[in-house]
Amino acid sequence: EFENISAKNIELLADSLMTKEQKENFLAENELDLSYSVENLARFRVNVYRQRGTLALTLRVVPSRIKTFEDLNLPIETLKKLSNEPRGLILVAGVTGAGKTTTLNSMLDYVNTNFSYNIITVEDPIEYFHKDKKSSISQREVGSDTKSFKNALRHVLRQDPDVVVLGEMREFEAISAGITAAETGHLVISTIHTIDSVQTIDRIIDMYPAHQQNQARTQLSNVIKGIIAQRLCSRCDAEGRSPVTEIMVGTSLIRKLILENKTQEIYKAIEKGEYYGMHTFDQDLCRLYKEQKIAVDEALDKATNPEDLQLKIKGLSQGSACEV
Repeated sequence: EFENISAKNIELLADSLMTKEQKENFLAENELDLSYSVENLARFRVNVYRQRGTLALTLRVVPSRIKTFEDLNLPIETLKKLSNEPRGLILVAGVTGAGKTTTLNSMLDYVNTNFSYNIITVEDPIEYFHKDKKSSISQREVGSDTKSFKNALRHVLRQDPDVVVLGEMREFEAISAGITAAETGHLVISTIHTIDSVQTIDRIIDMYPAHQQNQARTQLSNVIKGIIAQRLCSRCDAEGRSPVTEIMVGTSLIRKLILENKTQEIYKAIEKGEYYGMHTFDQDLCRLYKEQKIAVDEALDKATNPEDLQLKIKGLSQGSACEV
């Protein structure tokens, strides 16, 4: 067990982690995200905030090695196929702590390893450092390398990128700029704080003013290549957690449903889209349970439709198979 850290020591620690500019931002906002490295030891993602009038810190260790799709137990062939796209929009969706940034950087590393591209990232903060492999990578951090996401995105296309990576699409400006970059022939990869593919599409469209939403559906349907939504499950066959994913691929049917504002029909299209590498969360949970990687309680806890999944698992135990 660790001793409690006094409020004074937390303030001293936070002060040692922040630059002058970061301290000014924190004083103005009372919230700050940053990355901090201890040479030859570890790199951390840090959130500084206030609670009950005192300063508080949350630190997460960022692995020093960028993991592959295989390392992360992700759907290898589908993610490779999406990462091979020369243009369009790919989104990684999930709640806080679902591993979105890890998956995004795994995709970025795959592109860097296999293609000779000019890649520009805009991140807040930079978590993983990428070295040039086949590609040339410029990583820009909000606050130290650029004033804001909005400012960086205004100029990014003038830097002649093949691939644009946005750490997160939080605001309308980032979403609009990302779609515009994809429309003009670039590959755009980003994360978004949503729970699944349908909510991702609805969230993007809802960001636009009402009179622009039909045009936004047209734009999104033209550029979307795929959405990887993920959750983390505790494993029963080994220590640690495993991602469970929902994969939506931008097929002609998916694009048509987006264009016609029939997003609730997308779930069924994903469920029937195995040929294209698609699957729902519940199909993936059923697979993980069948492979004895997760317990039934964990599968039901992470399910989109627990009752339906329970019936499939019950059928599996009686000798029939989950429909995956």
